[in-house]
Amino acid sequence: MNSATVRNLLVRGMLAGLAAGVLALVVAYFLGEPNVDSAIGLEEAHTHTHGDAGADAGGHDEEEVVSRSLQSTAGLATGILVYGVAFGGIAALAFCFALGRIGRFGPRATALLLSGCALLAVYVVPYLKYPVNPPAVGDPDTIGKRTTLYFLMMVLSVLLAIAATLLGKRLAPALGTWYATVAAVAAFAVAVGLAYAFLPVINEVPDDFPATLLWRFRLSALAIQTVLWGALGLFLGELAERLLRPKAVPSGSGGAVPAAR
Repeated sequence: MNSATVRNLLVRGMLAGLAAGVLALVVAYFLGEPNVDSAIGLEEAHTHTHGDAGADAGGHDEEEVVSRSLQSTAGLATGILVYGVAFGGIAALAFCFALGRIGRFGPRATALLLSGCALLAVYVVPYLKYPVNPPAVGDPDTIGKRTTLYFLMMVLSVLLAIAATLLGKRLAPALGTWYATVAAVAAFAVAVGLAYAFLPVINEVPDDFPATLLWRFRLSALAIQTVLWGALGLFLGELAERLLRPKAVPSGSGGAVPAAR
């Protein structure tokens, strides 16, 4: 691809990420935020019951720096939309590299395949080892350790996914595409299993925290990411298809000329 095409795909990837972010925002607001509110309510009830440090010497709660209503609207929208645009741009660059190199897939199929692999490597694999927790779950003193371990698992997952892809391409001439793919997936699963075994386990969920609320919160987090990456793959694929394979349009003389890019 020439630089102009890459630039056009980058812009389209960011637009696709923005559109996917809007859909993910809707899911987050209606599916995720009620669970966050419930967890915060439990945390506040626990604080008031046990006289935690959340109250000052006069017995009043500390004033919030950022209100909950602002967090659940403007803050939520900013975070998800920026996330979507950023990963949309990264996905577009990965698409430019992958198109034609991972099989005889067209732009739509390539974009959807990349988004599925990204969902698996960037989110699902780290999530299964270190799942997200709602408010009132987790020791504040270990947040640095937990964050480091999560990002370490994410980096390992991405690197292992890239290594598995290269392994599959290396084995394809000798084993054929099907068996090479099976071998690469199996190698990825084994490597991820070893990472799970050697990285430390973190379980800071209180014994009295409702299991149903925890399950709903984690399920909603997974749903948000699935919608984001799935929509990103569909939107990017459609925009890339229109850019790279424009349809012919009728000319004034009755002929057909390529659509302008």
